[in-house]
Amino acid sequence: MTQTVETLFDTGIERYKAGESPEVLIPVFKEVCDRAPKSSPAWTCLAWLYLLEGKASSALKAAQRAVKLNPQDPQARVNLATAMLDSGKAGVREHIEVAGQVMMAVPELKEEVQQSIQDGLSRRPEWPSLIRVQNWLFGA
Repeated sequence: MTQTVETLFDTGIERYKAGESPEVLIPVFKEVCDRAPKSSPAWTCLAWLYLLEGKASSALKAAQRAVKLNPQDPQARVNLATAMLDSGKAGVREHIEVAGQVMMAVPELKEEVQQSIQDGLSRRPEWPSLIRVQNWLFGA
């Protein structure tokens, strides 16, 4: 029996939280994105997994899609800014500013982004681009 997109997404999130590797989870989230191409959360997760695997160009494409679908999602903006830094692309400031503005307006989102960055640095320590994004958003 085929899982629903929602079940597949939720299961993928639980597997990630349980410590499963991004490499194993990328195909799961690619399937979710294929089956639900207008799901910003799915594209945001896929971008994050690519970033954790050091696949900046794939992360950049997924993050751009996520931001296009939901321009007010600070995590999508953080992913895009990080992917741009990892890829050597210009234009990062706009995404940092939007993420910062949304997080000021919605404190719960600020907390989620802080937790996400901490998770990223625990899975990929000394990640220069993510550390820069963290410093811009939350101070050094």
